[in-house]
Amino acid sequence: MTAAWDWFVTLHPVAQALIATTGTWLVTALGAALVLFTKDVSERYLDASVGFAAGVMTAASFWSLLAPAIALAEEDYGRFSFFPALVGFLLGAVALRLTDRILPHMHPDFRTVEGVKTSWHRSTLLVLAITMHNIPEGLAVGVAFGAASLGAGDLGGAIALAIGIGLQNFPEGSAVSLPLRREGLSRRKALWYGQLSAIVEPLAGVVGAALVLSMRAVLPYALAFAAGAMIFVVAEELIPESQRRGHPHVATTGVIIGFAVMMTLDVALG
Repeated sequence: MTAAWDWFVTLHPVAQALIATTGTWLVTALGAALVLFTKDVSERYLDASVGFAAGVMTAASFWSLLAPAIALAEEDYGRFSFFPALVGFLLGAVALRLTDRILPHMHPDFRTVEGVKTSWHRSTLLVLAITMHNIPEGLAVGVAFGAASLGAGDLGGAIALAIGIGLQNFPEGSAVSLPLRREGLSRRKALWYGQLSAIVEPLAGVVGAALVLSMRAVLPYALAFAAGAMIFVVAEELIPESQRRGHPHVATTGVIIGFAVMMTLDVALG
């Protein structure tokens, strides 16, 4: 274990981000693999797991992204150190809103379709919806590893963020594959599409790490941008989805537990 850690810390930050986000993608694949054993899971599980994901992303947005962004800006901005975080946060939310408005996608209920009109198959629209969620997650992990290498954060905090994202990716994978299976797709196809939704995370992670390394001045903005994008996903998609099936207290409990887990990981490892 020590040898593996010593090897990992010597890697280039982009390589660290690639390994970490590949891990989060694999966890999504594990979640999607539930479809090999069952066609359905309880609605309480789905509500709790989506709520858990919302709690993880909310906590990560502050402890792993916004707080470091503000701390990093203090030297250059003084009392206005909130400015880069504010601008980046709003830009991240706006970017996701525009993507949400333009990119055609369907929610797991297979009734709500958003974005421009298209003739694409419903399974493709569902995968696009979850893929859109995974881009800011991968970006956040990549930016965190890039920030750690520049002294604007620490490696433990970046690893904590990757672990937190990985934990909430497990139910996310099943949230794609199981509805597709119920729609009539074979187990193999449902598994394929389920894991495919997170394959963008390694790409986004590499882009995020490379961006902050090449342009250090944008680092606080990049951290906050990832936070704004994730909070948009939480407010626009995850919270409403967790409440849709009629178990609001279960979903809220999931949010609280997810927030507590991510907060604990970041403080303990950061």
